[in-house]
Amino acid sequence: MAAFLLGAVLLIVQPHIVPSRPAVNSKAETSSQSVPRELLKKTSPKNDFKENIHSNGSCQQLPQTIIIGVRKGGTRALLEMLSLHPDIAAAESEVHFFDWEDHYGNGLQWYINQMPFSYPHQITVEKTPAYFTSPKVPERVYNMNQSMRLLLILRDPSERVLSDYTQVFYNHMQKHKPYPSIEQFLIKDGKLNVDYKAINRSLYYIHMQNWLKYFPLDHIHIVDGDKLIKDPFPEIEKVERFLKLSPQINASNFYFNKTKGFYCLRDSGRERCLHESKGRAHPQVDTRLLEKLHEYFHEPNKKFFELVGRTFDWH
Repeated sequence: MAAFLLGAVLLIVQPHIVPSRPAVNSKAETSSQSVPRELLKKTSPKNDFKENIHSNGSCQQLPQTIIIGVRKGGTRALLEMLSLHPDIAAAESEVHFFDWEDHYGNGLQWYINQMPFSYPHQITVEKTPAYFTSPKVPERVYNMNQSMRLLLILRDPSERVLSDYTQVFYNHMQKHKPYPSIEQFLIKDGKLNVDYKAINRSLYYIHMQNWLKYFPLDHIHIVDGDKLIKDPFPEIEKVERFLKLSPQINASNFYFNKTKGFYCLRDSGRERCLHESKGRAHPQVDTRLLEKLHEYFHEPNKKFFELVGRTFDWH
């Protein structure tokens, strides 16, 4: 009888057994390990994937942060500056996984294979500026990871239009192909050509509305691209805080290159600048045409400011 009573007592006080699971790093809330399998299956029919592990303990994994745009907003500069932080592992080239159908059809394993090897304490980052303006991308990113941290860098919409044209113009020049003047793109039947793709890419509020259908505003950090050019350190400090990184990047990591006319980077005694294709001079545009651009963007900019609860020093 005593044995029976002892067994009953032990049964009552026995702690509830919880299945064990790996401890999760505080930064890893957006890691590939936290991605629900049912969401992964929505991404592609080819959904079997694995993290490629190196003998030194590093591995290729899904990114925890994506720089989603905007084109000609300063995404390369942002990525290079962010790479100064030892806890950042950045993909070297634009991946175009979510916006190119042939890449997306390859599945998550292909996507992982494009990522750099990183250690458990590091955040993997990729940047593809076309993501911001591609209608299908927000839902696809959401289906992969609802907790994704997103970085969006924006410039004055009018300046972005000119930079957009300048890039395409130089690409044609390098191939010895003729290319129309910017006026031919901006003016149609005597009016501003609002169908010009470069103008549509600068209607930030339209594209932002699409992202906000899937991600809360506190998961999207907007970097002021104009301020990043003029004074990069304060903007990078904000990015560090958003990504919950320890403050490792400091003002001494940046120096102004008078020859190039913009800030370059200094890392462990080594100095490097962005590629010569960055910071090219914009074409000369008639003042009245520029005024038309500024006037056109006035209302869209106002809508964007209201949408994100923040203003920018744009025309």
